[in-house]
Parts: sequence; structure tokens; C-alpha cells
Amino acid sequence: MLEYYAEEHAPQTADPARIAYAIEALAPFWGSIFVSEVKGALCRRYASQRVHKKTGKPIAAGTVRRELGTLQAALRHAAAEGHLIGTAPIVKLPAKPDAKERWLTRQEAAWLLRAARKLNSDGRHLQDFILCGLYTGSRKATILALHIDTPSISGGHIDTVNGLLYRKPQGKIETKKKQGVARLSGKYLSKVRRQAKNGRHYVVERTITRKGKETRAMVGDIRKGWARAIELAEDMAAKKDIKLDLTDVTPHTLKHTAITWALQSGADMWSAAGYFSTSMETLEEVYGHHHPDWQKGASEAAGKAGKA
Repeated sequence: MLEYYAEEHAPQTADPARIAYAIEALAPFWGSIFVSEVKGALCRRYASQRVHKKTGKPIAAGTVRRELGTLQAALRHAAAEGHLIGTAPIVKLPAKPDAKERWLTRQEAAWLLRAARKLNSDGRHLQDFILCGLYTGSRKATILALHIDTPSISGGHIDTVNGLLYRKPQGKIETKKKQGVARLSGKYLSKVRRQAKNGRHYVVERTITRKGKETRAMVGDIRKGWARAIELAEDMAAKKDIKLDLTDVTPHTLKHTAITWALQSGADMWSAAGYFSTSMETLEEVYGHHHPDWQKGASEAAGKAGKA
């Protein structure tokens, strides 16, 4: 069922690579088990035995939850397609972990950008990735697939004429991971317009030289460059007697940072939800306390009650 899900359904999703990673982790444990054997006890055993291959440390509960969620989705898909008799068994998921609140301070973001500029082969496109993340709050996969002024079925695009960011590829069906349209800020739009005049095709782009000829290509992944930039940023800051700990910072932290900075600056919650393609519920639950007006009415009322 996992193999069928990977081959028949994953290619049609927003992030097939993410499904592939989950199935790669699931297969060693679940690959020889019959669907009828899927029970809560087996799910809990999988969660307890899931460890890093290199370090042997337990995998985070959130990661295990996503993996088992993929197993559940695969079974439900198989049932819907008529490959199972009856309904799909229920996969017992670990409790949902608390939402991460890690976001970059202005100083941390500045050091990360300085480190990206210092990298040789990965520096330019990693810098562009970071800036796009900080200005638009888009997810990693969305940023890496962004074209400039060219609508595409493989990725979203930035319309430099009208100043709009289209996160969703042409013709793609909307999913839970919202990819709405956003109006870009003047400063970031000016940067992308300069890139367009210089012949750029993608927001995050790599220049490849072969037989003396240069070609531009979309960047598939930034994992190695990101890891080097994190280490370099910490080293560069340490030389200035600044202690920097970015070990828990991931590309997704850029989205958290963009939303947090916007709310700290007093952005309207409704506009922020639309701009960052994030539900009002998530915005209020995870980021709401960063807004200067958060619970203002209640706290003022409580203050008046105290005086009485």
C-alpha cells in the first residue's frame, strides 16, 4: 500500500519529496506487515523504536506523527481506490507537539545573511532564499520553485509588473498547505525587478558553467549550504565575542520569523493571514501574542477592575 501510494498519489501532491522521506522511514518497519495487522500497539512500537540512523537518538514526536500520518493517508487512499476490503484501519498517532515558536532576531538574521554571502558556490542562491523567506514567509518548497514573470505548472511565480507573488503553480489543486497570492513590499519587489532585468528566471537560481557556456538552473535543495551557513554564522559572530546559537534554526524558521516580525510591527491580523497564507486560527494561536494589541482590551478591563 505504501508503494502504491508513492507511485500513484504522491506525484500529484504539493510536496512528493516529503512523502518519499516518510515512506523511506516507514518501509523498514511496516514493509512486511499486513494491513490487517495495523493496530495501536504496533503504532506505539514503531514510535518507540524510531531513532536516528547515525546518532541512535529518538526521532522527534512531531516527525513520527508526520510519518504515521503518511501511513494513515496511504491506507485510506488504498481503501478509496478499492484495494482494501472495508475501511482502512486506524493508525494511532502520537500526541501533537506544541507549535514551535523559534524565530530569528534581527541580529541572528543579519549574521545568517553574512554567512551566506561568504559561501562560495552556495552563497548567492542561499542569500536569495533567505531574503525571500524573510520578506514573504513562504515555505521552502514554494521558494525554491518560484519563477520570475513566467507562470508555470512546476512552481509559482512573481509578477514584477503588478508586484504580486503567486505561490501556487498553474493548474495545481489547492491543498491544506495554502499557497495564496500576496502583494510584495516595495523593497523586495525592487530587488526582484533588478534580477529580472539581469536575465534571472528563478528567484533562487544557480549558474552552471559547462564547456565555457553558462546556463541558469533552478536550485533543487539547500540542505548542505544551509548547514554550512549556520556553522559559519556562529563562527563569525564568535570572533566578535557574540554568542550565537542557531542549531535549532531550519529553513521553515524563516516563515515563523516573517510572521513574527510583521505582528511585532503591528500588522493587521486579517491582512497578515492573507499575506502569509496562514489561517486566522494558526495566526492567533501561535503568533498572536507577538502583536502589540494582543489581549489589550482584556488587560485594560482587568486593570480598571483592579482599581475599583
